[in-house]
Amino acid sequence: MSGRRALHFVFKIGDRDQTMKFFREILGMKVLRHEEFDEGCKATCNGPYDGKWSKTMIGYGPEDNHFVAELTYNYGICSYKKGNDFIGLTIESSQVLTNANTLSWPILSDEDNQQFLEAPGGYRFYIVDKPQPSDKDPVQKVSIASSSLAKSLRYWNELLGLNVIEQTSSTALLSYGENQAKLELHDINTPIDHCKASGRIAFACPSSQLASIESKAKESDGKILTPLVSLDTPGKATVEVVILGDPDGHEICFVGDEAFRQLSLPDPEADRLLNEAVSQDQSDAWYAKKGKMKTEA
Repeated sequence: MSGRRALHFVFKIGDRDQTMKFFREILGMKVLRHEEFDEGCKATCNGPYDGKWSKTMIGYGPEDNHFVAELTYNYGICSYKKGNDFIGLTIESSQVLTNANTLSWPILSDEDNQQFLEAPGGYRFYIVDKPQPSDKDPVQKVSIASSSLAKSLRYWNELLGLNVIEQTSSTALLSYGENQAKLELHDINTPIDHCKASGRIAFACPSSQLASIESKAKESDGKILTPLVSLDTPGKATVEVVILGDPDGHEICFVGDEAFRQLSLPDPEADRLLNEAVSQDQSDAWYAKKGKMKTEA
């Protein structure tokens, strides 16, 4: 589809300090933006929670030409139960393996002998043992589970317009463009359970396409999780988004590209803002004072 591009995947995190260590020191990503919010997001970016939360965008470069991670942290929650929905994010970088060895972070292998690291919270990051490219994004693909590949392909390919790049009997690799991170669907032949750690994949499109994306989903009896809405970020651009759900309940965010390019400009103060937020986070002490503990979502 013309003008559409992959942006980021949203991860809910419970241990912000250790998670940031993993993304910065092991994966070698850079903090692009950090924002603190007193109330929950109208588009449920932080999940179905109303309290104080933060959003950290982190990756190998700006979202104009990189696929990044959005890390959402809810101050009252220590962990999120994982389901079988998220399979992993694949990165081409032997440097990541070197970092893991240096810092004694376990390097694991799956049943197909693919090497992966497990981030705090249990999210998998598959590592391709090749030099990290300097001329393109090291993030190759994000992989999610499907209960029926045929049904998923009808949605992602026919309804949303992603191109099928490769396909086997149980997997399909899709993309909106040659130089973008790909979406990989894995048929696991069992119902998809998102539990509480469920994430969200985001794409940008020309803002003029948002209404038609929403109406096309409605006409196909697709799930509209958040109808077309404007989101305000103080001091920054206002963006329009619509949130859809695929047949397995995977969340998909489409955001107006023109405003998002302004909103997503890297902030030179991002590292400092994140470090300050982590150092000033007294939520553990507050709960302890009340004789309570943070809860699992």
